[in-house]
Amino acid sequence: MDLFNVTPSTASSSTLTVPTYVDASTGMTPNEVKHGVDETQGQLNTTASIAVQILNIESRLSNELNRLLFSPPVAYVYNPLNYAWETHGLFVTKYGNSKKQILFVGMNPGPWGMVQTGIPFGAARLVQDWLGIVGTVGHPPVEHPQRKVQGFQCPRTEVSGQRFWGFFRDICFTPENMFKNCFVYSYCPLSFMHTSGRNITPPELKSSDRQAIMELCDTSLGEIITVLKVDIVIGIGKFAEYRVRETVKKHSLNVTIGCILHPSPINPSANKGWKEAVLKSMQEMNILHIVRGDQQHQCT
Repeated sequence: MDLFNVTPSTASSSTLTVPTYVDASTGMTPNEVKHGVDETQGQLNTTASIAVQILNIESRLSNELNRLLFSPPVAYVYNPLNYAWETHGLFVTKYGNSKKQILFVGMNPGPWGMVQTGIPFGAARLVQDWLGIVGTVGHPPVEHPQRKVQGFQCPRTEVSGQRFWGFFRDICFTPENMFKNCFVYSYCPLSFMHTSGRNITPPELKSSDRQAIMELCDTSLGEIITVLKVDIVIGIGKFAEYRVRETVKKHSLNVTIGCILHPSPINPSANKGWKEAVLKSMQEMNILHIVRGDQQHQCT
């Protein structure tokens, strides 16, 4: 099977019914949450539910990042928290509205994953079929002609996302089991592209640009860790792990830090048994039972 060219299911190309999740403590949908936080200049309401607090943090971060300008070779910047806020909000509201033990932290959106769906590692088919999330996805203000956002109609799938969510589907069986104790967060919500359309990762950015991003994203990551009250934070790949360590140190957070191999096919090690390597890492960290959502290890 060509993992880069998977035809989406028939359902994904038809008219989609969008479920609306309303936060019980506020009566607000994710879009209403963003509207509200914009009006209050991003002030965090600590009496709101966990999902609303997360969305407030991300809305403020999104607004702050939107003000930044980037140096060449960056020619295009996509922010899924702008044009895919609806689906991202559904993800947070559905799966992030409770205390967690483990937070998995990715680096930034991939071109065929979160860029398309607004969900970390969000390959469209798995987002729809396993996570049960569909919705309306818009477009960034300026798009590369060869990297247009197609949302759930995107004919390509992200290998990283297929590996990542496929792994949790195989060991947890249901998303409810996984999200009993875990959540997934993207450290930086921006995707960067060259004039050619080539993906540019945060480590490839000019030093001053990277520093500006890290200052904002470290603060938001620290807040997310605090709001979720996690015990363990796991970086997906070395860049994310390093940012987790710096954030934890900067904010004096009392958490255990771990790392799993990044699933990107650009990473040669990930092409040599990624699933087996991650399974081994989780066994060594003694977290597999927590990730699977075993009954006796649910968060309270």
